[in-house]
Amino acid sequence: MSLCAIAVMGILFLSETLAFARTIMGTSIALDENDQPQIRLNFNMTLMDLHCDYVSVDVWDTLGTNRQNVTKNIEKWQLDESGQRRIFSGRNREQREVVHEEHEETMEELHEDGEQAVELTPDTFQNFIESHEMAFIDMYAPWCIWCQRLHPTWEKFAEDVHKLGMPVGIGKVNCVTHAQLCKDQRVMAFPTLRWYKEKNAILPDYKQDRTVAALTAFAKRKLEMEQKYKDWESKNAQNPGGKARTKPFAGDSRPEHPGCQVSGHLMVNRVPGNFHIEAKSKNHNLNAAMTNLTHRVNHLSFGEPITALQKHMENTPFMRKVKRV
Repeated sequence: MSLCAIAVMGILFLSETLAFARTIMGTSIALDENDQPQIRLNFNMTLMDLHCDYVSVDVWDTLGTNRQNVTKNIEKWQLDESGQRRIFSGRNREQREVVHEEHEETMEELHEDGEQAVELTPDTFQNFIESHEMAFIDMYAPWCIWCQRLHPTWEKFAEDVHKLGMPVGIGKVNCVTHAQLCKDQRVMAFPTLRWYKEKNAILPDYKQDRTVAALTAFAKRKLEMEQKYKDWESKNAQNPGGKARTKPFAGDSRPEHPGCQVSGHLMVNRVPGNFHIEAKSKNHNLNAAMTNLTHRVNHLSFGEPITALQKHMENTPFMRKVKRV
């Protein structure tokens, strides 16, 4: 009996060894029973150092689909320094195209009576923002089409500020000639229109219409808010023991870490294709030297999201990690 068992075991061992050593190629085709023309693509990505204003979701496929800056079913969150959600940046929100102003005068004609928008350099920049309690600075690149369209408007705006006697210094910085200065100021895109108060940058940057009227109205609002704040301080100082007055909003800067979490789902055709998370803007040219596309993919899947799991799957390390994300 023992000899018989040993023989059977030897045969089994030999046959299994031979089967393991042989390589068999096999091909099979499985047809997708789902007859829907589109499939749902779910994603959640974190871009570590790119502002939500410059994040675009684009889709291409072999059928000729070319959808750029998709916003439907997409939401964006601005992140803080630790990567936590801080400010909701919109859902299904199209990026608005800002209004530009056309001018008949050339730059040479506008400069005939002097240049009101001061050209700043690394040697004069710090002194300029220190010598003006309020300053408004255009950081541009000569090759940027949006900057070229803004140049005459910015000069006319500077002339209006001078005529109205507004206590605001209007300047501009060429970020090609003075690249390190713009890098130090973390200029992410051109043009960057930044307000300074008591030599400190006030964020977020100006991103409204680029017309003389809009720029002048913005500067007036900033000055009015600052005056209300000074009046509040003065009245509280005169009555230290009285009831404290409500502090007016002084337009102070808020931390603006340029991180963005973009998530949602896309309905894509069931054909070869791809989707891109791109850095671009309708109203700016991005500064390539400061564009950092470092990212983390938190989630990527196809089909309807799983809403219920079996109990033995809920507490696995993988699902605990997914829930945290």
